[in-house]
Amino acid sequence: MDHVRAMEEQIATQRIRKRLDEVNAAAQQHLAGVQDHVNFTLQKAYFQCAYECFDRRQNQEAIGSCVENCSVPVLSANHVLQDEMAKFQERMNRSLMVCQDRFEAAKLQKMKTDASQEFESCVNKSVEDSIRVLPHVVEQIKSTIHMN
Repeated sequence: MDHVRAMEEQIATQRIRKRLDEVNAAAQQHLAGVQDHVNFTLQKAYFQCAYECFDRRQNQEAIGSCVENCSVPVLSANHVLQDEMAKFQERMNRSLMVCQDRFEAAKLQKMKTDASQEFESCVNKSVEDSIRVLPHVVEQIKSTIHMN
């Protein structure tokens, strides 16, 4: 009987991993436009701005300061992107931890024989909630970095 339970848990684990991969794919899809904006639009503006800083009439300190100022929009956008995605990841991790805690409690109490199914259902709800909130996270990022 333990062999059957172990197989069921392994299958459930594989399904859960697949669901988590879905969150990653959804995040990449939703963030593609933001990353494109940062990697191309803002980076291009940075290099154009930095190029303009190199003026023989300026000293090295002034040039360095100018280039540093040019990098602010790119660095700020990257910081916002990383910060918002870290918050998203933390919220999802907390949600998944609740599922894990419930599963462990059910196993310890040996009350429920369908603890694995409840765990999988909890994870599915957490994943669906995370995917549903992604567009709002991306809109928050776009708003913060002033991306149209």
